[in-house]
Amino acid sequence: MADLAAATQSPSISSSSGTDPAVPGSGGSSPGVCPALGGKSCASSCAVHDLIFWRDVKKTGLVFGTTLIMLLSLAAFSVISVASYLILAFLSVTISFRVYKSVIQAVQKSEEGHPFKAYLDVDIALSSEAFHNYVNAAMVHINRALKLIIRLFLVEDLVDSLKLAVFMWLMTYVGAVFNGITLLILAELLIFSVPIVYEKYKDPSETPWHRKEKGRITIWKPEIQPLLKHHLIVITFVTCTYEGICSVSA
Repeated sequence: MADLAAATQSPSISSSSGTDPAVPGSGGSSPGVCPALGGKSCASSCAVHDLIFWRDVKKTGLVFGTTLIMLLSLAAFSVISVASYLILAFLSVTISFRVYKSVIQAVQKSEEGHPFKAYLDVDIALSSEAFHNYVNAAMVHINRALKLIIRLFLVEDLVDSLKLAVFMWLMTYVGAVFNGITLLILAELLIFSVPIVYEKYKDPSETPWHRKEKGRITIWKPEIQPLLKHHLIVITFVTCTYEGICSVSA
């Protein structure tokens, strides 16, 4: 009887002592699970989380710098001009590289072929099945948005419609001060700066301000000074850029 009881209890003991793959920080996490998001299985959400928290500095810096330069360019020039300059820059790089490799092959008398042959041979055709999947996924969001618009504008719920009216009234004041590009620039600066600052100083033991054990006197840590100086430089740069654009357009 004792052996039978031990045999019936052994599976539960082994299962409880095993490592749960869904627990963040455990040794074996299941594929597709993002430990930083509490075990959520969305790869895109985990990629965005790693991007805005600067997990890969080179990748985040490339995305942040590229998008910021594009937004500043759109604030100073028209969309057609920005698109034309981007296409010209890309063509300049590819044509120069193509001519350079052709000259090198002619001098060395080599038969390496086209320098972009590996990329030209890539199959980028979109299959009908993949196209239908994208369309079906988009239709779900479109139908949900249309249903929400009908509910708000036809006043199915008076409180929700009033909330929308108040929000739009507040946005008129925001639109009188900022334009859309300026808001996008400020939003990008906040997205790429606030999460990393919050992650760095969210622990009470590592906050830049701490209190004495028997008093309410706050102490300013020296490492917060360069942080504020950096943010002040960024905000000043954005403000000067916006004012310069406004003065030129005026």
